[in-house]
Amino acid sequence: MAFGDLLEQVGSTGRFQVLHVTLLCMPILMMASHNLLQNFVASVPPHHCSVHRNLSLSSLSPEQVLLLTVPQDIKNSRPARCLRYAAPQWQLLSENGTYSPKVKRDSSNDTEDLLDAELQGCKDGWEYSMTEMSSTIISEWDLVCDLRSFKQMGQTIYMGGVLVGAVIFGGLSDRFGRRFLLLISNLLMAVGGTCAAFSTSFSVFCLFRFITGMALSGLGLNSFSLIVEWIPTRVRTVVGTGTGYCYTMGQLILAVVAYFIRDWRWLTLAVSVPFYITFLYSWWFLESARWLVLNRKSEQAVKNLKTVARINGRREEGDRINLEMLQDSMKKEMSCSQGSYSVVDLLRTPTMRNITICLSAVWFSTSFAYYGLSMDLQKFGVDIYLIQVIFGAVDIPAKVVVTVSMSIFGRRPSQCAALILSGVTILINILVPNEMQTVRTTLAVLGKGCLAASFNCCYLYSGELYPTIIRQNGMGWVSMMARVGAMVAPMVLLLGEAVPWLPGFIYGVAPILSGVVAIYLPETLGAPLPDTIQDQ
Repeated sequence: MAFGDLLEQVGSTGRFQVLHVTLLCMPILMMASHNLLQNFVASVPPHHCSVHRNLSLSSLSPEQVLLLTVPQDIKNSRPARCLRYAAPQWQLLSENGTYSPKVKRDSSNDTEDLLDAELQGCKDGWEYSMTEMSSTIISEWDLVCDLRSFKQMGQTIYMGGVLVGAVIFGGLSDRFGRRFLLLISNLLMAVGGTCAAFSTSFSVFCLFRFITGMALSGLGLNSFSLIVEWIPTRVRTVVGTGTGYCYTMGQLILAVVAYFIRDWRWLTLAVSVPFYITFLYSWWFLESARWLVLNRKSEQAVKNLKTVARINGRREEGDRINLEMLQDSMKKEMSCSQGSYSVVDLLRTPTMRNITICLSAVWFSTSFAYYGLSMDLQKFGVDIYLIQVIFGAVDIPAKVVVTVSMSIFGRRPSQCAALILSGVTILINILVPNEMQTVRTTLAVLGKGCLAASFNCCYLYSGELYPTIIRQNGMGWVSMMARVGAMVAPMVLLLGEAVPWLPGFIYGVAPILSGVVAIYLPETLGAPLPDTIQDQ
């Protein structure tokens, strides 16, 4: 009898699994809110230099004051964001107080040409037009002009936390258990998010966002492992897809919450408070019986299996399970789990080396292109709340398609197709003129949908490829590679200031290359979940 047979004996798809998976999915609803929070709390409002403090222009209208003190940007005929006139240009007002657009040198009054007017930086700060948000970290700490790269830096620091968390929590949960690390992660998410909301400076904000990112990794990794290790093979695809839909719904929830809460502090707090609730009910979760057996805690594993049987209404079947039966079912796995395992074991055998290298490429490029598209919504020229809803909603059909594809054609072809299609769509978008905003937005949405499908596939695929004894190490490693991609993605956006088409080209080529690499992964459709390295 294998462990899967014991799970069937106590009920593999009963009330326990339904309640267990549902409660584990609840915090996943809010994970997207933190990953994509930057789109709202760091949205850049229209801005221009403040008026000279030593001038009294109370007799003029705001439009006239702006005309006298701030030059027009030649590219978009809007007030320049980072420059102002060193002195008011009174000649721009005609006798009736209206704008005189072209002021040439005049021999009678020796008026200076407007183009020769002396300019200076925004020495007295900036004025912001808060139409989308009532306040953001950009307007609060003036992260514009010379400090505009700080916006991307903030997201990179957050993703750095997610990366560090993947390394730390992936290894620790294999040693101390999924449940304990899940509790710690929920508490850190709640406390870190709350402290970020009350930050007094940008550096303090980044520090607590880093901590929140670490906690998010632990939350995702341990939730996924607890879900997979308590359900049978036949329902892994459906449950994995359902978990992915929770993240999708989280994107829609973020758009709704941000629409009604326009202050960045209250918005950050609103998406953090729910984790206090998930921390409290996470004490109810049962530790993975697979993990308990492989870590010489078979007595507790028997108790957990009997608890599952009781909840599923199979008390008699559960009472028949004893320590000897459990150890017999896991004899092979226990004999192979002597000693400790580390990240090195992910490369120890040729098969594991191939799996790890290929999955690293898949996770890196998927995350890299996904966040490259998702973290700069303002460039589409559409209301950011609407585009967030569209970007979230496209995941629904994308994940339906990839779920059907994974069940019929297999994991490998589905993974390859999703990556290659997303890359091709992004590359085509480079050729579309900027004036065709609808076409560009549509292509971006299609590309993002393919990347969401790729994420949905690789989460399930990776969990099926890595054996139980090193699954958390493996998931921690590939998650780390994904976070490296997510860290690099915002920085690539800065290249667009020099070469506008370069970010799109990089975002498109990366998934195509990894789609080709994924061809070398083994297929797992219908295969039992491996427990040891020898099972692969």
